[in-house]
Amino acid sequence: MSKQEATTQSESNSSPLAIELKNICKRFGQVQANRNINLQVTRGTIHGIVGENGAGKSTLMSILYGFYQADSGEILINDQPIKIKNSRDAIAAGIGMVHQHFMLVDTFTVLENVMLGAEQSARLDTSAVNAREVLQHLGDEYQLSVPLDAITGDLPVGQQQRTEILKALYRNAEILILDEPTGVLTPQEADQLFRVLEALKQRGVTVILITHKLREIMDITDNVSVLRLGEIVSTQRTCDTNTSQLAELMVGRKLETQHFPKIDNPDTDAGIDIQHVSVLDDRGLPRLNDISFEVKRGEIVGIAGVAGNGQSTLLEVLAGIQKPHKGRFVINGHTVTPESIVGPKEMREIGVQHVPEDRLRLGLIKSFTAAESSVLGYQNRKRFNWRLFLNIRRIRAACKRLMEAFDVRPPDPKLKSSSFSGGNQQKLILARELDQSPSVLLIGQPTRGVDIGAIELIHQKIIDMRDANCAVLLVSVELDEIMTLSDRILVMFEGQIVGTMKGSDADKTTLGLMMANALPQSGGGPTESAA
Repeated sequence: MSKQEATTQSESNSSPLAIELKNICKRFGQVQANRNINLQVTRGTIHGIVGENGAGKSTLMSILYGFYQADSGEILINDQPIKIKNSRDAIAAGIGMVHQHFMLVDTFTVLENVMLGAEQSARLDTSAVNAREVLQHLGDEYQLSVPLDAITGDLPVGQQQRTEILKALYRNAEILILDEPTGVLTPQEADQLFRVLEALKQRGVTVILITHKLREIMDITDNVSVLRLGEIVSTQRTCDTNTSQLAELMVGRKLETQHFPKIDNPDTDAGIDIQHVSVLDDRGLPRLNDISFEVKRGEIVGIAGVAGNGQSTLLEVLAGIQKPHKGRFVINGHTVTPESIVGPKEMREIGVQHVPEDRLRLGLIKSFTAAESSVLGYQNRKRFNWRLFLNIRRIRAACKRLMEAFDVRPPDPKLKSSSFSGGNQQKLILARELDQSPSVLLIGQPTRGVDIGAIELIHQKIIDMRDANCAVLLVSVELDEIMTLSDRILVMFEGQIVGTMKGSDADKTTLGLMMANALPQSGGGPTESAA
């Protein structure tokens, strides 16, 4: 046992354990998802769990929450052995889980979502009165204020996540599992979440945090365990490690810092040329306001900005999902105006590929197999058909090839898309779109929910697209990603382009000021930083 592990073991022996897992094993067919997992989590701490996509993190937590049954091993809660056959058993044992993709009914109010399945009386009005009182108390105690009568689907993602946490606390959770909780949050929402987690910890709640973001592990956790290939390879106090060491433990090798050469004003024609494009929402309010810019072939243009400032609308307009209300754009030589009859199918046919920001809404179908999702949108291509039928054998073979190229785990084309972790779903979508040799690539949040080793691979694939003379438009809320990949950076604020920088000159301070629209501008136009 290492010195660090001995320190952690000593701490665990001197503090009551909220959770102890002993020799947990779980296999899915030929895939060993968890192998002899031994884990101790001290009560009233925040314990981080990190690992690559497919390392077994979500499977392990699903066993603890009763979604899966371990093939062997033992679970102890508060030093007592327990059999958790389903989520009802987990909830009865004081365990709550906030899933990566929320389990909420969009058309219900917050109050109705929290009460669902936990009604305390046969009379719903009585249950609602009692629940409202409890939730108001929980909101005040844990800084979890949410409008209880609001329709859940109308709320920002951060408040939907608070609703999920309230659901768990309402059911008396003393152990809270959060699976990739910041994957869909803005930086501001993530900061608010961390304040909530600190408040929970101070009141004795035990938190298990699954995340790929190592800076979050360093900022918020007390202890951290690293999974690799289904096994725990390290558990230590967070203060005794660093991001570089954790990254190396996750992937089993030393990771190099990525530095890609920037392309400054390539001497090529434009793959995308947008002229005065505006888009209105259902209420007639501008989502895009007089947008004009171009992306040249062999260039990556990154769009920076706080989520919700029009970036998603911009990608959907260029992908043919939404129509512009004003203006026009030329994409891969084809002109689109408000009167054009064009959709995603037509865009794909002219060599425009789109990696959507919301992989579940626009990228794949959870009930489809991985093979089916790997050809979604391209299923009518001749190579995937035989007479009147899809050639399933050929589709599976193509999917297997993509899985190997993009390290999708487990590499099984027959598995349902819903069986893969969010990061592996993302890699499957990227593989599908990049395999089409696009002339124009529209890519939103390419590494959302993806582990640090896979980020290396994805970034290199995007650079390869650029070097193959593809025009790449990149949207990401990760400033490090924008700065690493972009040859030119545009900043969006409230549906407008408010600044532009060369990628080689970019710095976080200036970009942050642009994102808040707080940088002084000269001449009334977008700021150009060239120094």
